[in-house]
Amino acid sequence: MFQQPIAPVGGSLGWSALVAALPLLLLFVLLGVFRVRAWLASLIGLVASLVVALAVYGMPGDQAFSSAAEGIAFGLFPAMWIVVNAIWIYRMTVTSGHFDVLRRSFASVSDDFRVQAIIIAFAFGALLEALAGFGAPVAICAVMLVALGLPPLKAAAVALVANTAPVAYGAVALPVITLSRITGLPLDDVAVMTGRQVPLLAVIVPFVLLGLVDGKRGLREAWPAALVGGVGFGVAQCLMAHFGPIQLADIVASLVSAGAVLLLLRSWRPAGGSRSLGDDEQVLTVAPGGGPGTAHVGAGDRRSEVVRAFGPYGVIILLFAVAALPPVAAALGSVTKSFAWPGVHVLTAEGKPLSLATFKFDWLANSGTILFIAGLLTIAILGLTVPEAVRTYGRTLRQLAGAIVTVVSVLGLAYVLNLSGQTATLGQFLAGAGAAFALLSPVLGWFGTAVTGSDTSSNSLFGLLQVSAAQHAGMSPLLAAAGNTTGGVLGKMLSPQNLAIGASAVGLAGREGDLLRKVLVATLIFLPLMCLLVYLQSTPVLGWMVP
Repeated sequence: MFQQPIAPVGGSLGWSALVAALPLLLLFVLLGVFRVRAWLASLIGLVASLVVALAVYGMPGDQAFSSAAEGIAFGLFPAMWIVVNAIWIYRMTVTSGHFDVLRRSFASVSDDFRVQAIIIAFAFGALLEALAGFGAPVAICAVMLVALGLPPLKAAAVALVANTAPVAYGAVALPVITLSRITGLPLDDVAVMTGRQVPLLAVIVPFVLLGLVDGKRGLREAWPAALVGGVGFGVAQCLMAHFGPIQLADIVASLVSAGAVLLLLRSWRPAGGSRSLGDDEQVLTVAPGGGPGTAHVGAGDRRSEVVRAFGPYGVIILLFAVAALPPVAAALGSVTKSFAWPGVHVLTAEGKPLSLATFKFDWLANSGTILFIAGLLTIAILGLTVPEAVRTYGRTLRQLAGAIVTVVSVLGLAYVLNLSGQTATLGQFLAGAGAAFALLSPVLGWFGTAVTGSDTSSNSLFGLLQVSAAQHAGMSPLLAAAGNTTGGVLGKMLSPQNLAIGASAVGLAGREGDLLRKVLVATLIFLPLMCLLVYLQSTPVLGWMVP
């Protein structure tokens, strides 16, 4: 039995935290400074975490490597099982030609890239996040934007930044449900408190997307679309968090957002210019309606083909809605297997066992399995043959090979950090800020998601720690817990696996470092605002917002 040390470096929490952070710092320096490929940087970070666990924290070798193996297993299932099946469905629409129908349908709504970014990356991407999450919205929306004519690097950056506001309630509200289970706080309270933070992001994100696509001119000419789309999403998400089934929060919000923009476009069109690109990108043509846009849209597709193009996503919504029904959910969950991961016997510094040592194999209730079933139905909807679908699955696996290595390496790293005690050291160091911890609470969630690529994983890692630190700092535990998941949504755009997924989806594998620098500005805008909001909610100024 291994008991985690909190301050193994000379009894100093500060020095211990610095050493514990080295694997993460190494990972981000390799990515952002030296432009090392994400899969290689992640493997190096995993090795570094093992070295620190063995040499500094005194973790037995068999347990350290077994911890890494558990993280790798989690990366394969459920994380990549979800992503692979979601991308498989998308690639089948490409194989059948229905992706072009889908693209033309979106293009016919508006010939302006800035509006398309809001409708596709923000609204449609939020719908995909609500249904699947784990990188699928980034890959699908980035490819769709490239198909419409947006340059690859810009398309991937737009998709990553757009994938923020829906994350807390993504994958059918899995992050907030997990946070409630980890902390023991009532789910309704966690959902409501989170719903009083993340909708603010929903209002701001579309404006940042306009800036990414077209700079100041985009903000000046297309701001009504950003305002209507963002406010529509934020209000719907907030209302669903308070009064509706939280599993449907992002689904309703995405549909309201898209509907609001479509209504606006019936009486308003943005002014346009001739180009919206940087020096390193191709020049766009001017769309017939004026402004940066795609080439001329065709005469139109038959209604039956448009229905078939949207059919796979309708099937996904239907299957998830059915799976969320209590009797069905209970039946699916009845075959879930949970077992102690072999070779991991870890106690916290307080002598308590860690729940991460238990592996949950929910093979039937998993979102990836539901997506796989949707994929089987998609074969019939799109009129593909079984051999075509199988070949498409193989191409999907080859396309995502680098992303798979990145994901499993980073999650292996995360499990080593958490089970060896490195995460606990870093968390306690931040919690030592006392009353100022309210400012740092979102940073901790951001950090967890940036490492694992999942707000759910970040809540698993730091949720209980946030509650404990808040109690010592005299802060509301509920506020700290919500601050973790809200801050976490901002780290997703920087996580190595999401960078790898976005880059590989648009044919830029190996340029994850360029993509990181592209989205870094957005994080520097969002994170301070969220830290300030949580801090004000911990004071009488906005304390009335805490249930």
